[in-house]
Amino acid sequence: MKELLKNTEEKMNKTVAVLERDYKSIRAGRANIAVLDRITVDYYGCPTPIQQMAAVSVPEPRILMIQPWDATTLKEIEKAILTSDIGINPQNDGRVIRLSFPPLTEERRKDIVKEVRKAAEENK
Repeated sequence: MKELLKNTEEKMNKTVAVLERDYKSIRAGRANIAVLDRITVDYYGCPTPIQQMAAVSVPEPRILMIQPWDATTLKEIEKAILTSDIGINPQNDGRVIRLSFPPLTEERRKDIVKEVRKAAEENK
C-alpha cells in the first residue's frame, strides 16, 4: 500500500511540475524569460536553448533583451523566435534582440484563460 501511495505521489508531483512549466511559458502582459524555454536555435547543427547561447535580461517590465555571446548567431536566434509560437516579433538592432510585450487587452486576457484551462486539462 505504501508503494502504491509513493508511486501515485511521484506521478502527481511530475504532473504538477509540468503544469507549472506550462503556466510559466504562457505569455502575459509582463516580460518573462520562461517564454523562451521551449525555443531552440540551430547552432552548428545542434538544437540549443537560447539561454545557453545568449544573456537574457528584462531591462523594463515589458521588454526582454537577448544579447548573444557570439554575434554571428543573431540571425539564427531571430529566426527561431519568429518561427516559434510566442506571438512576438523580435527587434534586431545588430547587437541585441528586443522582444516587446504588448499590454494586455480584453481579447488577450480571454486567450490566456483558454491557454490556462487547456494546460490544466492536458495535465489531468
